[in-house]
Amino acid sequence: MRPDVLTGVPTWAQVEETAASIAAMQEPDGAIPWTVGEHTDVWNHVESAMALLVGGQVEAAERAYDWVVATQRADGSWPMKIVGGRVEDHSGETNMSAYLAVGVWHHWLVRRDEAFVRRLWPAVRRGLDWVVGMQLPFGGIAWAQEWTDGAPATVNAEALLAGSSSIYQSLRAGVALAGLLDDPQPEWELTGGRLGHALREHRDLFLDKSEFSMDWYYPVLGGAVRGEAARGLIDARWDTFVEPGLGIRCVSRNPWVTGAETCELVLALDAIGDRPRAMQLLADMQHLRSDGGRYFTGYVFPDDVNWPAEHTTYTAAAVILAVDALTHISPGADIMRGTTLAADFAEIALECGCASADRVAGVS
Repeated sequence: MRPDVLTGVPTWAQVEETAASIAAMQEPDGAIPWTVGEHTDVWNHVESAMALLVGGQVEAAERAYDWVVATQRADGSWPMKIVGGRVEDHSGETNMSAYLAVGVWHHWLVRRDEAFVRRLWPAVRRGLDWVVGMQLPFGGIAWAQEWTDGAPATVNAEALLAGSSSIYQSLRAGVALAGLLDDPQPEWELTGGRLGHALREHRDLFLDKSEFSMDWYYPVLGGAVRGEAARGLIDARWDTFVEPGLGIRCVSRNPWVTGAETCELVLALDAIGDRPRAMQLLADMQHLRSDGGRYFTGYVFPDDVNWPAEHTTYTAAAVILAVDALTHISPGADIMRGTTLAADFAEIALECGCASADRVAGVS
């Protein structure tokens, strides 16, 4: 269905305009920063590359993926922050380093370019191998590794619920790519089974970030939680985060709605078949749209002011991916729904102390 016929949802021409606004902020080396002059991280960069592809900015998307390959480190990770081509924070974050797999699978769905997939595959494999090596005994993935004197050092041996949920999707995309290229990765499947189990059964063992909306919906967005469990999870905190007519709060205690989080919730709702609420939220957040198809990050509603007063590429990218999910503009529209990804992983060789009987994850 074309976006033009859905009330309140950006039209196809507006999607193209927003994609062009992301391309306009791309740096000469291919990096896509949060906004002009700010830092680039590989997760938001890949999300923007995906949106560029949907919006018809193919050349800009290809340059973005070239940047990813050029900036990967030997251990498979990427620096957490790069500003104008210089590393500002050397730390490696696992969910960032895993996300390339999602971007490459999305590119395959849209372009069916096997040569591209084969060129990016070594970077995907190194990234996911590094991430898999950071799994904790209960199944979550340690969220980051600090660097000292130009070398990897301390592992922050705690797991973030949102980050680990994103990694679950990345592992499914990685295994799908492995199948496409006939290069099996059984260790990723084992890690995915343990991780999915943790996201369904041991959310209390992750760092408590429950005041952030991302911790609320990300187990659904990443695909580890589906069916009635997913609907129950979403409904449980709906009134805490959703501001009717505006979008959703980033942090429960702050009167500030943000576009990227709202659109991610749109994607999570679409993934579980809740299209009415998904469409309403996407329409509600359009007050953040600005000139040239750009999007403000958020809005402080008691003060009636956009804050921060900047346009961000990741917000624009989230809008494009949400529109695509609801309207099927591109062949990659199901990337968050997960219908094209590898099957959910079997829960085997658990190390969390639960019953050890092998089983396939029950997430339908």
